[in-house]
Amino acid sequence: MRFSPPADKQQNARIRSLDGVRGIAAVVVLLYHHSLVARPALEQQPGVWEWLTQSPIKLFTAGTEAVLVFFVLSGLVVALPALKGSFDWLSYYPSRLVRLYLPVAASLVLAAVFIALVPHSESRAASGSWLLERNADSAPLSLLLNEATLLPATYTLNNVLWSLRWEVLFSLLLPVFVVAARAVASRIWLTVAACTLAMVLGRVVGVDAFVYLPTFFLGTLIAANLDRLQAWGARVTARGAGIWLGVGVASAGVLILGWLLRPLVPAGSTGSAVLWGLAGLGAAGLIIVALLSPLARWALETAVPRWLGRMSFSLYLVHIPVLAAAAFLIGDDRWWLVSAVALPATFAIAVLFHAAVERPAHVLARRVGDRARSQPGRSPVPTSV
Repeated sequence: MRFSPPADKQQNARIRSLDGVRGIAAVVVLLYHHSLVARPALEQQPGVWEWLTQSPIKLFTAGTEAVLVFFVLSGLVVALPALKGSFDWLSYYPSRLVRLYLPVAASLVLAAVFIALVPHSESRAASGSWLLERNADSAPLSLLLNEATLLPATYTLNNVLWSLRWEVLFSLLLPVFVVAARAVASRIWLTVAACTLAMVLGRVVGVDAFVYLPTFFLGTLIAANLDRLQAWGARVTARGAGIWLGVGVASAGVLILGWLLRPLVPAGSTGSAVLWGLAGLGAAGLIIVALLSPLARWALETAVPRWLGRMSFSLYLVHIPVLAAAAFLIGDDRWWLVSAVALPATFAIAVLFHAAVERPAHVLARRVGDRARSQPGRSPVPTSV
């Protein structure tokens, strides 16, 4: 089945709704890390941490799961232009890498500056906490350069860069994803089942590639079948807009199913890994709702989600350095004050970062892509994360 893009107006509307999803997902990741700072204190209150993480409230702090939403988004948005016959691969590669690596490098410099300004003293954080164990107490040049490559599996200067490592790998493998999506476009449900099985297996055996690469592929599969999904979505909407509410609730439930069922299926068990492996399927379901539900599109295209979408990459990259600095300055025992300081500071710094780093990176990426363009008149390269 060949991909044929929908009308320009519809396509633009879908892109705007995906920006809203991206913005909300970035905020969820931010709140997740704030919850980790608060965790040592909240666990001292009987039942509070369990109530926050084993109920639907978890959706507001489902940070790891929100990253899966990002991965499905990238699989969709980055693959869409590549599914067109006029796509210029020589232009795409340098442009995409500049778009990813330049903001990453700037975020690491920001983290190093904050570490230099605010000592990461053990007395300011609970023993064994995320704040103490997952955030570096110094920023030597060797560590900064190592993390800037996006090759390590874990990161201590800026925790979130683990996901950018997978973004880079997907970006490099995009031709494989596009060819595979075209090859299986007529076998949607069988392919979705295979991806879900791979994600579950990846969680059970602890192989991250089995978890994350199929998540990207679900997004690419959506892109390759966008016209068919659009027609199906119109039929669903004609039967009643409430159906989309059910699909959205079900998708959100699958996204955090491992948390909701934790009282019955303990963390660390094989059953818990299986449930966690289903999260990518929930993420794909939420993207489909954002694409096809008229009410969801309207909500996601309002001013606040769209603004968050524009700021999302900058917000994603700067929030850990700001949060860690505030927490080590104030102490995680006063987590409420940490959040009161770090949240507005994060948004302010994200706006500055967007203006000083991300937007210039966009411009530079386009210029680099134009210089590498093999032939004139090719379609523009994707720049969204």
